[in-house]
Amino acid sequence: MEHTSFLFGRLTLDSLDPLKVFLHRVDVNMIILSGAAWAVVLGGIAAVALLTYMGWWKPLWNNWFRTVDHKKIGIMYIVLAFIMLLRGVIEGVLMRAQQADGLHGGFLSADHYAQLFSTHGTIMIFFMLMPFLTGLMNIAVPMQIGARDVSFPMLNSVSLGLTIAGAVLVMISLVFGEFSTGGWTAYPPYTGVNFQPGVGPDYWLWSVTLTGLGATLTGMNFVVTIYKERAPGMTFFRMPMFTWTILCTAILMVFAMPPLTVASVMLVLDRYADFHFFTSALGGNMMNYANLFWLFGHPEVYILVLPAFGVYSEVTATFSGKRLYGYGSLVVATMAIAVLSFTVWLHHFFTMGQDANVNAIFGIATMLIGIPTGVKIYDWMATMYRGRVRFTVPMLYTVNFMVLFVLGGLSGIILANPSIDFQVHNTLFLVAHFHNVLIPGVFFGMLAGYTYWFPKMFGFRLNDKWGYIACWCWSIGFSLTFFPLYVVGLMGMTRRTVSFTNPAFELWMLISGLGAAVLTFALFALCMQLYVSIRDREQTRDIGGDPWGARTLEWATPSPAPHYNFPVIPHINAREAFAVAKEAGAGYQAPKSYSDIHLPGDTMMGVIMAVFGSAFGFGMVWHIWWMVVISFAIMAVSFIGRAIRGDRHPHTVPAAEVQAEHEAWLEKVRTITPVTRDQELKQANLGVAAHEYMEAAQ
Repeated sequence: MEHTSFLFGRLTLDSLDPLKVFLHRVDVNMIILSGAAWAVVLGGIAAVALLTYMGWWKPLWNNWFRTVDHKKIGIMYIVLAFIMLLRGVIEGVLMRAQQADGLHGGFLSADHYAQLFSTHGTIMIFFMLMPFLTGLMNIAVPMQIGARDVSFPMLNSVSLGLTIAGAVLVMISLVFGEFSTGGWTAYPPYTGVNFQPGVGPDYWLWSVTLTGLGATLTGMNFVVTIYKERAPGMTFFRMPMFTWTILCTAILMVFAMPPLTVASVMLVLDRYADFHFFTSALGGNMMNYANLFWLFGHPEVYILVLPAFGVYSEVTATFSGKRLYGYGSLVVATMAIAVLSFTVWLHHFFTMGQDANVNAIFGIATMLIGIPTGVKIYDWMATMYRGRVRFTVPMLYTVNFMVLFVLGGLSGIILANPSIDFQVHNTLFLVAHFHNVLIPGVFFGMLAGYTYWFPKMFGFRLNDKWGYIACWCWSIGFSLTFFPLYVVGLMGMTRRTVSFTNPAFELWMLISGLGAAVLTFALFALCMQLYVSIRDREQTRDIGGDPWGARTLEWATPSPAPHYNFPVIPHINAREAFAVAKEAGAGYQAPKSYSDIHLPGDTMMGVIMAVFGSAFGFGMVWHIWWMVVISFAIMAVSFIGRAIRGDRHPHTVPAAEVQAEHEAWLEKVRTITPVTRDQELKQANLGVAAHEYMEAAQ
């Protein structure tokens, strides 16, 4: 037994979820639980078999897993986000189905339902939205500021590896053991060792700690990149709005992620070493956790939403054919939101014992943060006013966002009143509110950015038919799913409830369940859009690099852009430099001379962090201490060794090769017939836009 304990820690045969359907009484709940485990196992086997059969392991290893190219790292972040979106949506639909049948008890056990709402929230915040926005910032920002790459390319790979390690732990929890039942916030005492002695809270702690470290490093990387890597002439007030929002987001990451890491480590010490930071005994206080978590948690809302605001700014200007209205006010509003985001955390626990004066101060601060957000909405509408608005898929996501997000924001202003918050706290009204903010505000923005920059990533546009279907299904499905929750929340239905006894709730829960079915089809449509786009990619080729008649520097490059981004670092003389250059007839000019381009070499650090970070977390969860020691030692030695020896394999692209590639692309551009915006969605659009520049009245 001692030998087995040393090898496997507290991992036993009964911990294997795929076997539970054979070892325990079989019912619908058990079939779903074990079925999910089998889906992960068989899905992993199928993925390995497919990659082996297609012979893709070598190109993936050589061109992707070890790369430090910011664009490829961004694409891998988005791939991770889509994988986690698949699980997150399925879990959300399962919860809505359970509550649709909640009057009759449903089909899930209370414990299983508690795991579902915990994993759903954790996945959607930390492993879907965060990787999605990190992917978009990796793809667009260095090119928007005229840089070759981020300031620390190897660290970028490390950040991705840590994020993947956290995601792997969340997926492994479907196969080994269970996940936390303490919600995505992991409040003690619900996640304390006395209440949950099992492995669930440990999975949450180590997955979030690893991805939190990765996000902190990403924030540091992009702050330095935007400060130091801007092209000559790219002053702060010539930066694109997306880059501005990413700068503020990166600063928030640097200051907001450490409180989460500190709170997680303190809870780890409570669980593993019998500390008492958050217990009632020996001087502990769980309110310390609540303060630390929300000192991260509310800035986190704006870490998520600010990049989406940047996407909406780019999309609105591009598809209105106008210069972005109120650029200065948008910059100030973005910075105001970033600052105010640190002043509102206490509204998350208005009901937890503060006096009325403290609640009033934080209620006022919460209302104030709505002002700069409103400024942005008005600026986007003013940009559209008298513009030639084209309702492409990204623009449709933007318009739907404006309508739905304003409703969610208004419900947030209502909740900022402590006396009202006392009435609806911990009800489904609150669930409706934050989904009303996060889905249109963040998720729609990520999908708009994904559609907008897809041709820059892969050299062909996404299918529009399936894009429109997906967009409308997301919007209609969201409305049907979450608007009924406002009603039942006001009627008193509490959140995180596996079933209910009030028949008045049933109709609204059935409508919400119908909405969840529409959201399922929206996810299917999103997958179909990608499949059809790849299948028909020859019909939507983007050769010229500017399929939308866009305005910022990333569109002045081929699609997909080369590793070095620009043959020569551009000199910037105006805001929206590419649009101004096209207006002057100088959008596609060969530089006077070329020089060698020096690029960083590939690295194993991202792979090491992903593989051994996952092993380290798994060992900590199951108390397999030999695995913990070996994994941590490998990560530490590799990181320190890489820092000492530096980059031993830098890559130089000769000037002649750069010149040949760039001039060959320019020659292709000259042979392409520029298309008007009426032809934007047609096969004739090969990525060169006809001149239709319009200057907004300022």
